[in-house]
Amino acid sequence: MAEDPSKPAWRKRERRPPTAGPAPTEARLHEAALNHLARFAATEAGLTRVLQRRVARWAQRAEREGMPPEQIAPIVEQGRAAAAGVAKRMVSAGAVDDAAFAASRARRLSRAGRSRRAISAHLAAKGVGGEVAAETLEEAGTDEVAAALAHLRRRRQGPFDPSPPEEPEAMRTARMKAMGSLARAGFPREVAEAALDTDPAEAEMRIIESRRG
Repeated sequence: MAEDPSKPAWRKRERRPPTAGPAPTEARLHEAALNHLARFAATEAGLTRVLQRRVARWAQRAEREGMPPEQIAPIVEQGRAAAAGVAKRMVSAGAVDDAAFAASRARRLSRAGRSRRAISAHLAAKGVGGEVAAETLEEAGTDEVAAALAHLRRRRQGPFDPSPPEEPEAMRTARMKAMGSLARAGFPREVAEAALDTDPAEAEMRIIESRRG
């Protein structure tokens, strides 16, 4: 059949909203957990949230399709409980390890120029408990000055300024701007001072050395 020339050729077919599909049973959530973990690292709390969001999406679609709320509610309750149970079993099986997740993520973020404070906040958001996060950061022994230098290199500030000012007032202004950037990123003042006082060649070498660990 020939296309109607009165319709724009670029117009795409309207996408229908996805259907609810089968209810989120424990078996289906287990399969979803395996699929997620094959692609992403996760904590127990993070995996639980992922699976419970899947349950919530199913409920929204089922309601949109006209399923009575009194039918949806018990399925959602069971699904949320099953999601938590599946996540716990993944921990028992060794597929989820909060401490290993925290250690790996802390190293990666430190090398990317994140402060210990920022890393701690990130781990908390991912569901890592405060005690585990504190132990991880203590054991990791990350070089926070090197992390601050990585932060400065991304922003071409401090030792990495390609055109450092020579006038005293301009130098003070540039230093204060860099100090503010480091402070907002969560670096303590003494760390920021040490990073800004590092020689450019030494700064580059310190970043390289920190990434070998």
